[in-house]
Amino acid sequence: MTAVAYLAFLLVSLGCMVLLDQRLRLFFWQDARRAAVVLAAGLVFFLAWDLSGIGLGIFFRGHNETIGIELAPELPLEEPIFLVFLCYLVMNLFQLFRRFLATRLPHTEKVEERS
Repeated sequence: MTAVAYLAFLLVSLGCMVLLDQRLRLFFWQDARRAAVVLAAGLVFFLAWDLSGIGLGIFFRGHNETIGIELAPELPLEEPIFLVFLCYLVMNLFQLFRRFLATRLPHTEKVEERS
């Protein structure tokens, strides 16, 4: 049951990231094509990292409870969902900090005007 709760928590958290993104126009609502490329690149990188660790015997599921759906040996369904959430969270935070710094540092605004 805890695995189902974890998956539900991930999906709710991911939904909150989408709402935050839409409300503040941070990531997908600013430039959807670029955001999709960045998110996909992050997901591919971290999945390759996980699969390499699994192949080397570094990462393994152990006795952790999952919902029972494995995309590959030792790679439960929850893992890529968590990685999408992680990448989305980081990109939203990046945009928030970038905006914050642009309002606080005068030279940052000049850099923005050139690009």
